[in-house]
Amino acid sequence: MQTLQALSCRETQRSFTTNTNGEIRIAKILKEKFPQASSLKVVDISGGCGAMYEIHIASEEFRGKRTVQQHQLVNQVCPKYCVVLDVVR
Repeated sequence: MQTLQALSCRETQRSFTTNTNGEIRIAKILKEKFPQASSLKVVDISGGCGAMYEIHIASEEFRGKRTVQQHQLVNQVCPKYCVVLDVVR
């Protein structure tokens, strides 16, 4: 089985089969805020240096809310990290 790899900010390789410390930290914060989420995924899209994260959440808590309202809920929890969001109803 092959593993996808990418260059991080420091020009070192990172395996996508493991989570970075930042991904783990943000996922923990989001799991505490959205305990009923059926799916939660945090991906460091900066190549492993923690400068930018992509967050995917599926939760009933977002049902009936506009996209901007969904994004605001997530940004309130971790505004420092939330750059690219995909919130699923």
